[in-house]
Amino acid sequence: MPELPEVETVRLGLQPAMEGFRIERAVANRGDLRFPFQTDFVARLTGQIVTGLGRRAKYLLADLASGDVLLMHLGMSGSFRVVTESGAATPGEFHHPRSEDRTHDHVVFEMSNGARVIFNDPRRFGFMKIFARAAIDDEPHLKGLGPEPLGNAFDAALLAKACAGKQTSLKAALLDQRVVAGLGNIYVCEALWRAHLSPKRKAASLADRKGAPTDRALRLTESIRDVLHDAIKAGGSSLRDHRQISGELGYFQHSFAVYDREDERCRTEGCTGTVKRFVQNGRSTFWCSVCQK
Repeated sequence: MPELPEVETVRLGLQPAMEGFRIERAVANRGDLRFPFQTDFVARLTGQIVTGLGRRAKYLLADLASGDVLLMHLGMSGSFRVVTESGAATPGEFHHPRSEDRTHDHVVFEMSNGARVIFNDPRRFGFMKIFARAAIDDEPHLKGLGPEPLGNAFDAALLAKACAGKQTSLKAALLDQRVVAGLGNIYVCEALWRAHLSPKRKAASLADRKGAPTDRALRLTESIRDVLHDAIKAGGSSLRDHRQISGELGYFQHSFAVYDREDERCRTEGCTGTVKRFVQNGRSTFWCSVCQK
């Protein structure tokens, strides 16, 4: 599933085609994706100006002039294609290939600037839903999400407080969207390596007995921010052939320190360890047991 940098890269790619422009025509080529479309889905979109295009965790949110919000999730295989007079582009970078089979073009937005924004999703795990902006605090998909790791509110104290007393592993805690929103397997592995922290370490170790952040929490918070910023700058990475709006492939995958690098030498300067893989909570964890403690 795409992680925060991939979704942010998609948002940045869609923004020039959608933000500030009217949806002249909305087309749903089937009745459902992961969930059925609302009966008034097309009607509530048609003729509406997209006043803003944002992101919350792994969700895209298009604010409409009507006061509604279009919530969009890419699922496992979803991607957007922007078609203009100058050609077509698929914004974002993904580790697994994005489909180019037009039979899976399920939703189309025809914009007032002449662009066609097309959502393609072979596995149909993605979804779209419209709700009133005034009811955003009650939206089930967003309710309970933790802080944005790139937001001003996210710091070592906040992370330590969320992990205080947790006996689960540090990696499991970071994957919990209630602790921090938008992180997935790739970036948790990378952030833990940068912070030199073991994925097996107890989450509670980020806070001292008084609940204050330890040095580990400070290092980890900084590492999370840095790895996400680097990935967004590189165009995302859940990658193999997911293209940016320019059509160029991203390169953050070449900067992975541990993810998908089993049995390779650790990249920490002076470290003699090798990257190991083990299954943790049903997912592959990559780490160096020598420098990650």
